[in-house]
Amino acid sequence: MKRSKGTIQVYTGNGKGKTTASLGLAFRALGHGQKVFVIQFMKGSKRYGEIQMAAGLKDFTILQSGRSCFVDRDDPDPRDIRLAEKGLLKAEEVIQSKKYDLIILDEINVAMDFKLIAVKNVLRIIQAKPNAVELVLTGRAAPRRIREVADLVSSIREVKHHYRQGIKARKGVEF
Repeated sequence: MKRSKGTIQVYTGNGKGKTTASLGLAFRALGHGQKVFVIQFMKGSKRYGEIQMAAGLKDFTILQSGRSCFVDRDDPDPRDIRLAEKGLLKAEEVIQSKKYDLIILDEINVAMDFKLIAVKNVLRIIQAKPNAVELVLTGRAAPRRIREVADLVSSIREVKHHYRQGIKARKGVEF
């Protein structure tokens, strides 16, 4: 079942759950026989549960385009910039291939906020998106211009977070 119109969705905000929401959408699409491609910007660790799960799923691909360490916002390592740019080139290729129904660009908003990739280059890719492709961009600090071109913008707001109680990231919940 191919859709006639794919939208642009943005999941942003300081609250927890942007990647989780996009992966929920991915599983919904898979349940309807659709093909899903996820590119994770600024992530390179294989410890994420979704990376381990992807190997066993048909029509579900995750590609990481980052290192397994934190990126210095004020002075990003040139490797982080190269990996983000490489991820953006792959995103463009996958979007234009018309092989996938849903494409998720996970943490791309943060990559733009950290100046690893230019907003104008992401806008160019969005504007050239084939009509039927559903495109999701996740991450805090979605640029205003990205929010303006999106069909749906969800801002996830933190009300309370267990990190503030000293509870560290847990396997199966945060990664």
